[in-house]
Amino acid sequence: MGGEGWMGATGLVVEGAGEAVDRRRIREGTNAYCVRSPDGTSLQFAMPLLVPRPLPGGIEPGGADGAVWAIIEAVKRAAGADTRLRPLGGLDTERPARYAAGIEPVTLVHSDAAVGSDLWKPDEENIFLSDGLHCTVRGAVPYPGPPGGGAPRTVGEKVAALAEGIEEVMRRLPARDLAAAATLSLDQKLLRTRLPSMGLVCFIGDGTLPARSYTRFRQHHRVAGPKEGVHIPFHCPEEIGPIEVELPASGRAVTGLGIRRREVFAVAGSNAQGKTTLLNAIRAGEDDHAAGDGRELVVTVRGARTAEAGGQHLNGADVSLFFGSLPPGMTGTPKAAFGQGSGSMTMAVQVGTAVREEAPLLLIDEDRAAANLLVRSTLQEEDVTPLAEILAERQEALGSTACIVATSSLDPLIARADRIMVLRGHGAGAITPAAFRAAYLEYLEQCARMAKKDQER
Repeated sequence: MGGEGWMGATGLVVEGAGEAVDRRRIREGTNAYCVRSPDGTSLQFAMPLLVPRPLPGGIEPGGADGAVWAIIEAVKRAAGADTRLRPLGGLDTERPARYAAGIEPVTLVHSDAAVGSDLWKPDEENIFLSDGLHCTVRGAVPYPGPPGGGAPRTVGEKVAALAEGIEEVMRRLPARDLAAAATLSLDQKLLRTRLPSMGLVCFIGDGTLPARSYTRFRQHHRVAGPKEGVHIPFHCPEEIGPIEVELPASGRAVTGLGIRRREVFAVAGSNAQGKTTLLNAIRAGEDDHAAGDGRELVVTVRGARTAEAGGQHLNGADVSLFFGSLPPGMTGTPKAAFGQGSGSMTMAVQVGTAVREEAPLLLIDEDRAAANLLVRSTLQEEDVTPLAEILAERQEALGSTACIVATSSLDPLIARADRIMVLRGHGAGAITPAAFRAAYLEYLEQCARMAKKDQER
């Protein structure tokens, strides 16, 4: 290993750690390094370890990441009391808060998204293989001075002691706990592969707790933990047809809401009732979660898309699903548009791309959308066909893509939904499309009467 100072001494640290280091997986500067902290008070390190304890018998390898999660979280809980594990959180340094990500609790078992990369959790660096648990640890110890004399060996011994501490935690963990965590992970993976054969793109189990609690290290909803305090669980309303599914690995039967292939599903309700939170949970259903996360019974097929407003330079983008002609300032054709796109133009690109690429599910949140692409206004140009009218006149244009729309005020769009769920007080209720359309018609008639009175004044 090259370099100067402690980075150059990383090889000596590896030698000092002995057999604890997973030498075949060393990538210098990435998962193996030693470097002095910017304030000079700590020595920060990363090291790939091999703990030669195999996956307990009876655990399906497909759910092994769940067992890895259980081990990592148990190690984090033990770090405060076990001197060998304290370096994980830099607990003996002058500023341990800087290294707290190493012992931050995580309920995310697997995600294809690049979220929480600074957190210690199951991934390609933390995995069970045939020879044991391979894990990459990061942390910090008080700065021992320049890497001369026996300092690198001393640091290496701390790394070896860290591996011993992890192994002891593994030895104490009941096999049933590892098996339960692995089974839950496998349940989600297998159900996700089976959803298409069931005609579904998403399943939301009864009892789901979608609201999130954010921390300094978990600021994205996909890695955030369950909300603390009052938390209203989701239960599928009877009016929209709860279904029962069998979880493939455990054999448990659970009830909940199934989002069907090709359908338009509206999540309606007033402001701050949890509509966006539920959509976030559905998107996070592409991930696998541990027990206690609250979303471990939300399973979504991979490949879901979102469509949001936002400026984007278009370079031959297809907006023809919505636009019959291009606005001034743009060149090309609706099939190949060039120029700076507006919020609605950008969203049109996203919807069109999702449909052409046969995305299984499209999520649209009114709070993040261009409303003029969703419903028509009195002054809207005829060359723009909003989504509500596409659904009314040619829903087949969306192909096999299911669409979930969260909205509080876009009644013309809600009226086109196949099913309508209404959130009130953060609880789920429902209204039939026929009943909603009748109420909407009555509202329009009231608006017409009011407009006529205003005109007669």
